[in-house]
Amino acid sequence: MKKSSPKRLCPEQELSSLLSAAGAGGEKGLRAVNDAVAIYPDDPRIHFLKGSLLAGNEDFVGARASTRRAVDLAPDYAVARFQLGFLLLTSGEPHAAQEAWGPLHGLPRQNCLRSFVEGLCHLIRDEFVDAISSLEKGIAANHENPPMNRDMHLIIEELHWKIAGHQGGVTSSVDQLLQQSALKRRH
Repeated sequence: MKKSSPKRLCPEQELSSLLSAAGAGGEKGLRAVNDAVAIYPDDPRIHFLKGSLLAGNEDFVGARASTRRAVDLAPDYAVARFQLGFLLLTSGEPHAAQEAWGPLHGLPRQNCLRSFVEGLCHLIRDEFVDAISSLEKGIAANHENPPMNRDMHLIIEELHWKIAGHQGGVTSSVDQLLQQSALKRRH
């Protein structure tokens, strides 16, 4: 039987430099991340970073693939698992999103990711008041990832708008809210 070689992870100092390059955005940042993926193919953090950059560039197919790879490499990588589910949800795959989020329901009650997942699952079921409550609880608990809070605030705004009686056509509530949030995020 062939032994697998030990996983080679990106050293912290190099990862920090990579995060800075990626934060600058553009082709240079994506090129640096792609180079790192080639050197450290077993590092879930780099695959997650690539997925985040691709999502920012609106390459959602690539973003899902990279984020899926991060979760496959590290099933307990909670933020990657949350993002994978969110990408699936915003791509119109609510059942796949709930499946991806499944393990996050086991996080401690005060964990922001658990609250966000609970809120988005309420949203999928058109339970808007419960969705708002859970998303607000998640925002209050989330001090590590402000961009995630902005996304959840956009969804809450759309839910308040929907509750106020601004009903749309025949699209589902989830589709409509996520489409509107995506449009706002671009501006």
